[in-house]
Amino acid sequence: MYVLVVPCIENPACRARGITTDEDLRHFSRAVERCRHFSIDMVPLPCPETIYIGADRPPGSYLDRLATPAFAALLDRLEAEVRAVIRERGEAPLALVGVDSSPACGVTATYYSSVKQPGRGAFLARFPDIPAIDVKEFARYRIYLAGPLFSEAERAYNLILHDLLAVHLFDVYLPQEAGDTDPARCGEEHGAIFAQNLLALRDADVVVAVIDGADADSGTSWEMGYAYALKKKIVALRTDFRVVGHHERVNLMLEESAAVVTKKEDLPRALGSLLPASP
Repeated sequence: MYVLVVPCIENPACRARGITTDEDLRHFSRAVERCRHFSIDMVPLPCPETIYIGADRPPGSYLDRLATPAFAALLDRLEAEVRAVIRERGEAPLALVGVDSSPACGVTATYYSSVKQPGRGAFLARFPDIPAIDVKEFARYRIYLAGPLFSEAERAYNLILHDLLAVHLFDVYLPQEAGDTDPARCGEEHGAIFAQNLLALRDADVVVAVIDGADADSGTSWEMGYAYALKKKIVALRTDFRVVGHHERVNLMLEESAAVVTKKEDLPRALGSLLPASP
């Protein structure tokens, strides 16, 4: 199992001068962490811009510096090298991991001209048969699983969701593993559990929330509100067929703060999984 990654994820010096922010570095680091956590090989792509122009270069668009026959010939050669690597490995990569806005390695946006436009950069566009993901999305893999955990059935269902998401290469935090299942816990334990869950919420990239029931679990609702205030992505799962209004499956504040899916099998796709629906 491997991904093809643009080299600046492991070596930001490959990027144009002055464009790498602290946020970029955090995303790059998280991407590397994800690969290590799930034993995903990171196979570096060549950097066409560094080869063609040099490492210490100012930012520029494709039309500014790369729209030449010589650069097109370079891309021909580099594409052939990458496809040879794929053949040698005997399996297709999970994805190309690129950096948006790059004129060569953008995934969903690129500076073709002085204005950013949708589409892949010139190099990644050579591989339309391989899925591509921006490093910011690839780095978003740590999930806080919010949901009721008071009955045996609820805890068992949370474990099913945990295992489903782990198979799809997500690292899942389960609050029930913090000890929040004992009705005899003391006040001191309350504070410790609250602090641990709060830290996990802050550290998570995404919150997945189970909002089944005539009304969603109050703790889950609080966690969703806190995550929304932190501007985190929230995906809510509601398999309950009951509705509370003509246009509401559940409380509108919860629905409007999250992407809602109605089957657990749809969670990986909503989270941007790199694997097929049934790996």
